[in-house]
Amino acid sequence: MKIYHTNDAPEAIGPYSQAVVAGRWVYTSGQIGLDPATGELVDGGFEAQARRVLTNLRAVLASAGCTFENVIKANIFVADLADFPVLNSIYGEAMGTHRPARSTVQAAALPKGALVEIDLVARIAK
Repeated sequence: MKIYHTNDAPEAIGPYSQAVVAGRWVYTSGQIGLDPATGELVDGGFEAQARRVLTNLRAVLASAGCTFENVIKANIFVADLADFPVLNSIYGEAMGTHRPARSTVQAAALPKGALVEIDLVARIAK
């Protein structure tokens, strides 16, 4: 097992790693819309947080030698399923034509009052 970290994504807010690689598999921890420079949630509501989450995840994957094209599974947690259409639009922009498996659930609460959290499983290409 190898632990990955990048300064281009927020520091973990607990006792966990940004990503762990086991064999050719990359498991990211859940990312919320934190600005890596300040450690605070970005302003601008759900859309801004969702975009920041994907930017953070892109940086974490890059630290392990991956892109969104390597993603096999996404787990998404939202504070309100009413944001689902906005999520789909932003997520679709980030993934392009790539369509990994995905779950989306409404959570009672997310860390720091975030509106969205996403974690990914990716496979490192040979």
